[in-house]
Amino acid sequence: MTDTAAQAPQQQGDFDEVTDLLVIGAGVGGMTAALVGAMRGLKVILCEKTGMVGGNTATSGGTTWVPGTALSREAGAPDSTEDAADFLRHIVGNRGGDSLRAAFLDSGPQAISEITENSEVRFAAAPAHPDYLDGPGSAYGGRALGPMPFDGRRLGKDFGRVRPPRDVFMGLGGMMVARGEIDPLLKPFASLSNLTTTMKVVGRYARDRLGHSRGTRLLMGNALVGQLFLSLRQREVPIRFDSPLKTLISEGGTVVGAVIDTANGPRRIRARKGVVLATGGIGWNKELRARFFPPEVSPASQMDPSISGDGISTAERDLGAAVDSGGDSAGLWMPCSILKNADGTTSVWPHILLDRAKPGLIAVGADGRRFVNESLSYHDFCMGMINAGQSAAWLVVDSRFIRRYGLGLVLPGGRGLRGLLRKGYLTEAPSLADLAERIGVDPASLAESVAANNRYAETGTDEDFGRGSSTMSRFNGDPERGPNPCIGPITEGPFYALKVVAMDLAGAGGLQTDETGTVLRPDGNKISGLYACGNDAATIFRGTYPGPGTTIGPAMVFGWRIASHAAGTL
Repeated sequence: MTDTAAQAPQQQGDFDEVTDLLVIGAGVGGMTAALVGAMRGLKVILCEKTGMVGGNTATSGGTTWVPGTALSREAGAPDSTEDAADFLRHIVGNRGGDSLRAAFLDSGPQAISEITENSEVRFAAAPAHPDYLDGPGSAYGGRALGPMPFDGRRLGKDFGRVRPPRDVFMGLGGMMVARGEIDPLLKPFASLSNLTTTMKVVGRYARDRLGHSRGTRLLMGNALVGQLFLSLRQREVPIRFDSPLKTLISEGGTVVGAVIDTANGPRRIRARKGVVLATGGIGWNKELRARFFPPEVSPASQMDPSISGDGISTAERDLGAAVDSGGDSAGLWMPCSILKNADGTTSVWPHILLDRAKPGLIAVGADGRRFVNESLSYHDFCMGMINAGQSAAWLVVDSRFIRRYGLGLVLPGGRGLRGLLRKGYLTEAPSLADLAERIGVDPASLAESVAANNRYAETGTDEDFGRGSSTMSRFNGDPERGPNPCIGPITEGPFYALKVVAMDLAGAGGLQTDETGTVLRPDGNKISGLYACGNDAATIFRGTYPGPGTTIGPAMVFGWRIASHAAGTL
């Protein structure tokens, strides 16, 4: 515990300014806590380490998993928190965290309703977006809330403060594209509808570039961030950019404020109702990664480099806060392929589901053998890698697969294939034996793995890992392929292999909290006045990954609960 945290009680005059709620971090959790605090009539200050809002959410799909909302009924996919509770009991089992999940389910519908009715935040529930795992109470749709598109021009000069998406998710150097627009843009002259879509999307982007560095039509996580940012501006919540957390200040064991680094030096801010840590989680923090992450995962992270465990490490250092390993896994993982650019930078492609679930692909380890059901969620696919002791895997396909679906950065139709081969992004060979030699795996094992896959493609049953047996995997397969939409033959040369590694997309380990979001000590006692949400708080799902958006959903709901508790309305 530092001198700052342990010093004698401070007088109000010892602080540079006073507020009710001090929020550290302008990701979705912090922005939600700040917004709801302002909605509750609290005086709020939001401090952000960087010059941009959005954190990890800005570069994500933005899907927000909250069961039982009115939006599910509006979408024709009515859902209940009771069903979700059954589902989570089945998925999480006896790993703990029951009271936190109950609080999340209890508040989720009200939180989403209140936020959307009193701000610029807009969601639509997906009628078809299955939970990642099957079980009692699982849902085919209704729980995954997608942010509606947002016009970044509404932010004026503040548009430049919204963290951009990943470069690999933008076309023409800065244009965001919805999933349903990809095929029309790739085949603009295939139909009048495709041409109309292309002209509309590209035309808007061309106009945007006359006055902006990228397109202002925001989708996915960027849209949600833009909506929250505008809502904060409308409520005149001050956002202090380039203002990282330095230390926490306590009086008699209660957190009463924090020291914030600014361009003009440290600034002491008193927070009468509490301090909220929402700095993004473990991220690139070397000590926390070494302590909690398995050796099989990449040393690099999908998180923005500015996310470096500030909230977790400061709370542990200054106040002895309990850091929870996250249950089954301290991280939530994504298989990623990496392109090394000529300028020394890298472009990371997250293999979410769109290629891995398609028929005609298998994943093998260094021994040339399959180790997992390739159509599992990204997290569970990587857990298969970790449990098999694989620090890397190869996605193996044939030329027919490349033409139909693409692979990673290779677009459907094989667009970009030649250039990416020259850059070493993926490997091509005329035969499986040659491919095995070029990627350094056992040729006999690879041949056996492909032969088994081809048999399963005929029968429709993966006898080894059950590929294509779950609702989610079939949903992401190819409905035109039978008898199993996720299994197809690998027979048509040339053959291709793409290396993937497990990278963290979010932390599951974090500060231990109670149902109000209050941070706890190792003995279970509360640290009054200190809250944590988003990835700074340990996952309520105990290292499992139930469905799409199960990081953003709890971040928003617990941001709502924290602000409500601080205001005395929870």
